[in-house]
Amino acid sequence: MEQSFRAVLSRLEELGDLYAVKREVDPRFELGAVLSLREDGPAQLFEKVAGSDLRAIGNIMSTRPRVAALLGCSHETLHERIRAVLDTPVGSRIVETSPVQEVVHREPTELADILPVPTWFEHESGAYITAGVIVARDPETGRRNVSIARIRLDGGRRVMVGIAKNHHLNILAEKAAALGQKLPIAVAIGNHPAVLLGSQMYLGLGDDEYDIVGGLMGEPLDLVRCLTVPLEVPAGAEIVLEGEIDARDPVEEGAVSEFHGFYVHYGPGTGGQINCVTHRRDAIYQAILPGFAREHCLLGALAIEAVCCQALQRMIPSVRRVLVTDGGMGRLHAIVVMHRPRLGEGKRAAILAMGQINLFKKVIVVEDDIDPEDPVQVEWSLAARFRADEDLLVLPGMKADRCDPVHRDLTVAKIAMIACTRPGDGQRGSLSEFARAPQGVLDRVRGALADY
Repeated sequence: MEQSFRAVLSRLEELGDLYAVKREVDPRFELGAVLSLREDGPAQLFEKVAGSDLRAIGNIMSTRPRVAALLGCSHETLHERIRAVLDTPVGSRIVETSPVQEVVHREPTELADILPVPTWFEHESGAYITAGVIVARDPETGRRNVSIARIRLDGGRRVMVGIAKNHHLNILAEKAAALGQKLPIAVAIGNHPAVLLGSQMYLGLGDDEYDIVGGLMGEPLDLVRCLTVPLEVPAGAEIVLEGEIDARDPVEEGAVSEFHGFYVHYGPGTGGQINCVTHRRDAIYQAILPGFAREHCLLGALAIEAVCCQALQRMIPSVRRVLVTDGGMGRLHAIVVMHRPRLGEGKRAAILAMGQINLFKKVIVVEDDIDPEDPVQVEWSLAARFRADEDLLVLPGMKADRCDPVHRDLTVAKIAMIACTRPGDGQRGSLSEFARAPQGVLDRVRGALADY
């Protein structure tokens, strides 16, 4: 697989999924407004961004079919492709040179003069880098961590990184602080979708997300060494920031958007600074519209559902798929697909899913004759197979994530709805026997449908 970001743009052009915005756009609110109003359409390439010599792009990974095409698989096999790489990682490899280091800015005086970083929403406190893949190493073990966190430009070389306390990057920063050190980081911008997706996988501390990227690509990910920090970044990236963050340097963030679309106040983030910027001569800045936006929500959903499915299948082999829904903000609602679950297995799967993914607060279990991506089929399954007195679980006072919009003291009520048939259902004369033509006729007609 061609690993460069430019290959991604070429593939989008081939698919007819790239639209060039010719008029100049202001990175302060206007660029984000265009992405928001066009998130159902093709990726948006902004040819002229006010105050910058660089182009910008967004809405690349806003639909499942497009993500599948960019990963070289079909929409139908996308879930299994992502799920499978958790068991088949591929290690990375070092290359000596990369176009991402064609231009070097050492000790940049003002990051905003180099990068067209958007200011997204009215009440946020500054411009945020939202598609930056952050690379760091455990200061004790040397093991690598790859993730995404929002990065606010705070003037000059200063940045603020918004990281949840339980995220691995924060744990590494706190380890460094305990040793009296700052944590070196590198931020790669303009990445292949496999890099973005791999960075979102829920792995153990010390597991290398680059190995998941290699699995998605079907070959080792090419990395190039940074110039000023002991880290490696994807050689196919467009822009790299090299610097450090310091857990001993709290910086107030103020209001910031979350995936549910509301503002939240998380308190102080982690301060840091960028000491070197490298990029291609004609670099393109990649942005992901934050908040309740398709690309933002889908990127997290694809990773969460793969990790959850792997965990469930280890315990319950009849689990076939997990889908994290768009309406559930790509985080909070899931559909578990099972093959002929035995009595009680649907409830067990739902509870295990909530235990595996703390964010989940509504889980619907359906059988594998239902397409979980079709909300009409899911609702049909609830109407046809769900008995509320037997199949509804309400679990009050469950632990919630800090970003849940309705939590109280980090607790929330969670529900599960088991919309499956029971043993004996589906027999002739049963209300669960679905009316259809003979299967052989259906298969023959489906195979020649274009002839009718």
